[in-house]
Amino acid sequence: MGTFLFNEIIFGPVQSRRLGISLGINLLPLNSKLCNFNCLYCECGLSNDFDTEKGNLFSAVQIITELEKTLRSFHDNGKPIDTITFAGNGEPTLHPEFSIIIDDTISLRDKWFPQAKIAVLSNATLIGKQSVQKALMKVDFNILKLDSAFEETIKIVNCPVGNFSIRKLVADLKLFTENLTIQTLFLRGNYNGSCFDNSSEHEVDGLLALYKELQPKLVMIYTFARETPVNSLEKIGQARLEEIAAKIKKLGLQVQISS
Repeated sequence: MGTFLFNEIIFGPVQSRRLGISLGINLLPLNSKLCNFNCLYCECGLSNDFDTEKGNLFSAVQIITELEKTLRSFHDNGKPIDTITFAGNGEPTLHPEFSIIIDDTISLRDKWFPQAKIAVLSNATLIGKQSVQKALMKVDFNILKLDSAFEETIKIVNCPVGNFSIRKLVADLKLFTENLTIQTLFLRGNYNGSCFDNSSEHEVDGLLALYKELQPKLVMIYTFARETPVNSLEKIGQARLEEIAAKIKKLGLQVQISS
């Protein structure tokens, strides 16, 4: 099935299901994915070698220069922006100057679009790193992935590179008690002989226990909207998402559904 990669540092804006009119920032190589997850549903496709593109990153100066040009142009032409979103071709926190870029983006936002929010979409694997943690504390929407409470499911669906521990991830997520949004993508399917369905009662009960433990300010639940690199995946229907949302609300947590 078809997938796509961003070929610019600044892209959009796009009408986001979750973030309104969203101007995207890609900190990663153009036309190449760089991520320490290899999610089966990733719109950027599956990557073959995590280390291949590590040296092909734009500098913080290059990125911020492009961002300022774009924000100035949008401001001068009266074009609206609701959110400046770090996403792109993989995991944005892998950029070695991530914290510097966040600080400079906040300054530019305050100058050109003070009403806009700043969002980071991350798989949360590097949030234990102090510089990343401090940077994420400063953004408006710190949106961190949690697709399952069970390591075996995460290893099938998200395919993390290297060692992965759900308890370490949960411990790191607890660092963001006042600025944590959890995003969970629900799907079912099979891959390399393994079947999965993170919308099952067993899986949802596990996630509910973690949501209760983490107490995020918002839980975003959704299913994939675009084509995926693995053709054996199935979307979860709106009715089931609403059932899951009702369970989350019973925990006293806010929930947002995108289907």
